[in-house]
Amino acid sequence: MLRIAVPNKGSLSGPAGEMLHEAGYQQRRESKELRIVDPTNEVEFFYLRPRDIAIYVSSGKLDIGITGRDLLIDSGADAEEILPLGFARSTFRFAGKPGTANGVTDLKGRTVATSYEGIVAAHLAEQGVDASVVHLDGAVETAIELGVAEVIADVVETGTSLRNAGLEVFGDPIMKSEAVVIRRSGADAEEPKVQQFLRRLQGVLVARTYVMMDYDCRVEQLEKAVALTPGLESPTVSPLHNEGWVAVRAMVPAKEAQRIMDDLYEIGARAILTTAIHACRL
Repeated sequence: MLRIAVPNKGSLSGPAGEMLHEAGYQQRRESKELRIVDPTNEVEFFYLRPRDIAIYVSSGKLDIGITGRDLLIDSGADAEEILPLGFARSTFRFAGKPGTANGVTDLKGRTVATSYEGIVAAHLAEQGVDASVVHLDGAVETAIELGVAEVIADVVETGTSLRNAGLEVFGDPIMKSEAVVIRRSGADAEEPKVQQFLRRLQGVLVARTYVMMDYDCRVEQLEKAVALTPGLESPTVSPLHNEGWVAVRAMVPAKEAQRIMDDLYEIGARAILTTAIHACRL
């Protein structure tokens, strides 16, 4: 039975549960449940603190897990990312009082406060910058006001909380994070149950990204039309009863669907979006 770690709370928890449900896996009914068994799919789910998941997976006690790339790297655990999941995206930046620094090289001899000591220390070492790192569990913005540090390193989304604290970001992003599937480093990459799990999640990702488009076009315009709608591998083309016409079906990126329909119209094709893809499997 495949043993999988899932975030039990925070910004990762809800979207992870939704994705697993869309992939056909049974999920817990109450937030108090810490473990459930899905006998149909031969999977056992463990609901753990997101920060602990990489540690459990690296120990080999659990086969795979869903956590944040930031939490994986910060943990220093012997585990690796095997599939990005596209939700819970975030960017890590340095911030300080206006004029404090222009880039990471200006942090030499400074003190940096953060909740992600592992990430920041590794980044500073990579850049060859000798700075002190102070670990705080939260509300790092106040560290500068209280004199604990001169600079902070934290997740930046809109930047509103930083501006409210009189701070501004500087330098290049430290890293960009999102939810990822992880496994123990060196684990069997071809284990059938793991591969099945990854295929299902990849199917959900495709279903969320693409829609199905149907259109009719003249045979002489087919190559131009197919160039606009190449699909994931290749579109389906079928002859119509009216000679010289074909019907085409292809998956197209949802964000580009309306523009593609306009481009098809320009070459004389008539398109409709038939459906979102809810059951795609790679």
